Amino acid sequence: MTETHPDQRVAVLVDSQNLYHSSQSAYSRNIDYSALLEEAVRDRALVRAIAYVIRADSPEEETFFEALNEIGFETKIKAIKTFADGTKKADWDVGMSLDAVSLASHADTVVLCTGDGDFARLCTYLRHEGVRVETMGFGQSTADELVEAADEFVDLSEREDRFLL
Repeated sequence: MTETHPDQRVAVLVDSQNLYHSSQSAYSRNIDYSALLEEAVRDRALVRAIAYVIRADSPEEETFFEALNEIGFETKIKAIKTFADGTKKADWDVGMSLDAVSLASHADTVVLCTGDGDFARLCTYLRHEGVRVETMGFGQSTADELVEAADEFVDLSEREDRFLL
């Protein structure tokens, strides 16, 4: 496992939908994105911080997107797709994975803020490429395979006072 050091270049990728649903179902509270970013970067050099968000046309979402920008996140926004049968789908798994692979040559560490086990394969790939992978999520809703595939896992539920508003 590669250790952390101040000269490391860090890319932080946040699966906002995943964290939102996890924090809402477990605590009925929102994420403190400022604390999340601070913990992800620690004393290292931030290369990029991207929050992947879904546009659901709710009144407060523009304020939320602006707040993310002020904290230091670049936002990538995708609209919810509604299918003929009424089901809705929106996820950023492929976009987030492609960005992680693209950023791998510009970062020493990639921090994935999600509990989604679909990213375990991405962790394995990035580590094979020599990139340190850290994941941050709520332990009770984070897939075991994601925790196992990363160099380090930060369980947000162990410090809910810091990571929740």
